[in-house]
Amino acid sequence: MSDDAEADAVFAHPAVAPEATAAYGDHPDQIMDFYAPHDGEGTAATAPLVVVLHGGVWRERYDRQHIAPFAGFLARRGFAVANVEYRRGGVEPGSAGRCPDTLDDVAAALDALPGLVASHLPRADLRRTVVTGHSAGGHLALWAAARHVLPPEAPWHRSTPPFRGVVALAPIAHFGVARELKVCGGAVEQFLGDSGNEAWTDPAVLLPTGIATTVIQGRADETVPPQVTEAYADAAAKEGEPPGLTLLDGVGHFALIDPAADACAVVAAEIEQLAW
Repeated sequence: MSDDAEADAVFAHPAVAPEATAAYGDHPDQIMDFYAPHDGEGTAATAPLVVVLHGGVWRERYDRQHIAPFAGFLARRGFAVANVEYRRGGVEPGSAGRCPDTLDDVAAALDALPGLVASHLPRADLRRTVVTGHSAGGHLALWAAARHVLPPEAPWHRSTPPFRGVVALAPIAHFGVARELKVCGGAVEQFLGDSGNEAWTDPAVLLPTGIATTVIQGRADETVPPQVTEAYADAAAKEGEPPGLTLLDGVGHFALIDPAADACAVVAAEIEQLAW
């Protein structure tokens, strides 16, 4: 199935309403949705927490609603889920993202998570937190897993990693190769703009992290080609920290977050491996 056909299938799913929504900042985009685990365990048992970071090339027109069915799917698999929104760039040329605003928001959301979860998702076990993200959200997930690697003067530095593992789905994980391949029409250059923050934002540079990392990629992905993921995996291996790498035959870019696709079940199984 082509990426366009997979995208049509993903966007055809109705958004799944969360049990609660909370703000982690003052901007309208600084919010996250919470999905309680639907596992029949009642209110006493705890469940691993999955933080979801949506993709969409860091662009304004793609928000968390398109990944809400995936969040609902994970909740039905027994996970507690937080689906994070963040500030993104406009639709005009040169506005693929908002660095540093996007990164400010992801860092703030994760830092606010313990307090918000206590109020809105009490069954979530923060000790079993896994962060997952798709495409540009996969970049953000890998970046979030490396905040403790950043130098102390970096605004997003955190002294200790806040979660157990990361599962990145077709991530824009290696800025150099993504730039060479002109991924998403030069989105990396647009995201960085004149911020001068590439050394603090490229997951392939922020290695090793010491965080359990799995990357899942469709071999037929034309949006973020497998070469990007493979380059990241090679960079991690050179640092003595090869990630788990799953390459799926006949799978493009969007099936990984389509609850009706077999690839999505693979994703859930990989998250489960890290979370339980």
